[in-house]
Amino acid sequence: MHKVAISGTGIFTPDQVITNAELVASYNAYATGWNQANGAAIEAGEIEPKPMSSEAFIVKASGIERRHVIDKTGVLDPQVMHPIFPERADDELSMMAEIAVAAAKKALARAGRNAADIDAVICAASNHERAYPAVAIEVQQALGIEGFAFDMNVACSSATFGIQAAADMIRCGTARAILMVNPEITSGHHEWRDRDCHFIFGDVCTAVVVERADDLASGNAWEVLSTRCLTLYSNTIRNNNGFLRRTRVGHMEDRRDMQFYQEGRKVFKQVVPVVVDLMRGHLADEGVEPADLARLWLHQANKNMNDLIGEKVLGRTPSRTEQPNVLQDYANTSSAGSIIAFSHYSDDLPSGSLGVICSFGAGYSAGSVIVRRL
Repeated sequence: MHKVAISGTGIFTPDQVITNAELVASYNAYATGWNQANGAAIEAGEIEPKPMSSEAFIVKASGIERRHVIDKTGVLDPQVMHPIFPERADDELSMMAEIAVAAAKKALARAGRNAADIDAVICAASNHERAYPAVAIEVQQALGIEGFAFDMNVACSSATFGIQAAADMIRCGTARAILMVNPEITSGHHEWRDRDCHFIFGDVCTAVVVERADDLASGNAWEVLSTRCLTLYSNTIRNNNGFLRRTRVGHMEDRRDMQFYQEGRKVFKQVVPVVVDLMRGHLADEGVEPADLARLWLHQANKNMNDLIGEKVLGRTPSRTEQPNVLQDYANTSSAGSIIAFSHYSDDLPSGSLGVICSFGAGYSAGSVIVRRL
């Protein structure tokens, strides 16, 4: 069994930024127009009016201050309220593959690797642009990588599950080095017209090179000591869109359940204990005390949730250094969040430092990766 290391990470960040102020102005204009158009039904008590949003509400609920998106024009248009992406021909590189290639090149450079060194590509993300052919195979072809590639989806936990899949294959000799990418165009599946969640998501792509620890070409690596994954079925975070939609009468209409939907308060109460138990149990089984951890890189969905998880895992309130957040600048980027945090806040730690990369989300799903700085 071979030792495994994360040797490089890369991030593609869209140039366009939407601030909370811009988002609130757009949403409130939409909600006001909707309320006016449906005034009679609202007055009769047949439907509820759309509530207004505010910057204070967003920050208090999530800790998010801004988000990057590929297209802000459509999102901020009260008559549209979703991004507008030009259709691409089948022989053009897809959007997911394009941003994955950009992030992958950065990860490969940081690892001191090129396409010839990689044996496989995993595209682990929440919302794949199409069912087939696999986006991972498209990325593989675009980068000139030989071997094999496949897509996987475990919602916001996809990156940690992808690291486990890559690590397991490397440990047993199936591959020597694997590229794992997390292209998240969350703006396309998000419901920007829902006050309770219109502020949550942003677009980004992360990439991770996982390889045999005895093959490292870079000195800036982390050994993957142990991985653990957990899933529990829940309907509280859901998106009902899919290819069977056209087979059902009325399902091609504009429907709320065809976009991102969650019961936020229930998710908070149910997910926190699941994640805490997973992390503490994982650490205990590996003989690692919470006090031994130099850093926690958690899924970036909600600051209040992360603060509570960190407190319960460490047994005290973690400092900003011990548990860095990036969601104030990136918002929730689904599977990519914990990797953004790891990529931005890991280089400062000395050799021998221990940390945990942990992500969690729809499913429910949760993944924990214990790493040590080499």
